[in-house]
Amino acid sequence: MKIKKRKGLSIKIVSALYSVVAICILTVAVAFIGYRLYEQNLKENYEKYAATVLDYAFTVTSDHGFGDMISAREMPDEYETMREALNTIKENSDIDYLYAIYFEDVNDIHSLTYAINTKTSEELANGGTYTYLGTPCEAGSFEDETILVLQEAVKSGRKESGFIEGFSDEYGHMLNGYKVIFDSNGNPAGLLCVETDIVNIDFDRTHYIRSIVIFVAIFTIFVIASYLFIIERSIIYPITSVTDAANDFIMNIGDQDAMDESVRKLGQIKIRSNNEVGDLYKTVSKMETDMAKQLRDIRQYNEDILKMQNGLMNLMADMVEIRDSGTGAHIQKTAAYVKIILEGLRRKGYYEDQLTPQYIENVVKSAPLHDVGKIVIPDDVLNKPAKLTKEEFEVMKTHTTSGKAIIEKAISDVKGDNYLSDARDMAAYHHERWDGTGYPEGLKGEEIPLSARAMAVADVFDALTSKRVYKPAFPLSQAMEIIEEGKGTQFDPKCVEALTDAIPEVKEILRRLNPADTDTTE
Repeated sequence: MKIKKRKGLSIKIVSALYSVVAICILTVAVAFIGYRLYEQNLKENYEKYAATVLDYAFTVTSDHGFGDMISAREMPDEYETMREALNTIKENSDIDYLYAIYFEDVNDIHSLTYAINTKTSEELANGGTYTYLGTPCEAGSFEDETILVLQEAVKSGRKESGFIEGFSDEYGHMLNGYKVIFDSNGNPAGLLCVETDIVNIDFDRTHYIRSIVIFVAIFTIFVIASYLFIIERSIIYPITSVTDAANDFIMNIGDQDAMDESVRKLGQIKIRSNNEVGDLYKTVSKMETDMAKQLRDIRQYNEDILKMQNGLMNLMADMVEIRDSGTGAHIQKTAAYVKIILEGLRRKGYYEDQLTPQYIENVVKSAPLHDVGKIVIPDDVLNKPAKLTKEEFEVMKTHTTSGKAIIEKAISDVKGDNYLSDARDMAAYHHERWDGTGYPEGLKGEEIPLSARAMAVADVFDALTSKRVYKPAFPLSQAMEIIEEGKGTQFDPKCVEALTDAIPEVKEILRRLNPADTDTTE
């Protein structure tokens, strides 16, 4: 019997083509709907997050009466306190900008002016600076359409938060959240704004469609539904789950609790395949478990090393204080005074590029080592109960160079200076004078490291207010007069100003560490 050749396509091929067409149509439909839902949900999530941050920041500004500051065009001391609180909010969130603005003339869209802005510690460390109330916004900072929306919100006294989407080559796809700030009389004073970078929807769409095309192309090879099911169950799901778990772990490196949670979630994935996928799952699980444990051990080791370093530093300082019998609690008090001075300088905006929180912490931590060089001074000179002779004073002066040498040796031994560099500067230069007549190098003005200038004030102030074998403790008022007399000659005037402005804190230290020596009421 002769086999008849079929002119049309076989049922097998037609079924395969129908399957391919159905898969493609279904895939395109699901992809389109899924993408629209994804885009909508993404925007809603960004708005909800921005609204949460904005409301939290708005509560802070309300608590500090920011609307009255804007209306009065004034920046009281509470202004910086408020900025610190707003800085903390930005530091602990994923927003890109947090600031406040107002219109000098609400009818002029080009009169937009800054009321405050925020910076993270990283931005400040990288040279970022604050913008203060009254600073005009740069031309082009906001699109006219955006300014008109903000202007209308102020004019109408809108109570609810608002959101604007915008795109620019400089800032990308941004979501701007804003809320009107009112003064105590209920008048609109300005706007509190947050901005966050949201995904580039156009890029996502192209990337999404490209992925779907590849997905459809792969699925056209496997036109039989059973093949698709097997692939999905045995390959796609396990690999995706393991990849997501691994990405989650990597994203949380540095957060020990989050890493442990990621390891726990990975262990809950039920993958029992005895093939390469199963081997991959076991390998990733072991890798995450081992890495989490190793990072935990490393963190503990670093903490132990830091504690040991701090302990050794305090031990060295204590050894010096024990030998110098007339300087009771000197290292604790000078460290406390140095902290007061540096924080006072930062509040006043002095040396703001240098006075980062980390710098202040390092200086205060290393302050007890400023007299470490006295460990080499003979006892008959160090503890002489009378005025030193010229020759003895020359010997005493060597404690600065000796201290510098001791700490530089420590820096060399630990292969890194960290906060010891500040300790070295204080040990070497805390007897330099602002007018250049100090020792050991005769440095002048800002040639003297800031840490040493602060220590110079703290060291002399403690010597004045503390009892010594050769003198009584001076009253607080007399000690401050002597410090003031040295402003601009012996001391950095700004450091003296910071100490003078913190008298209540100084009195508290004297009451706590110097209770019997100094009269703090004068």
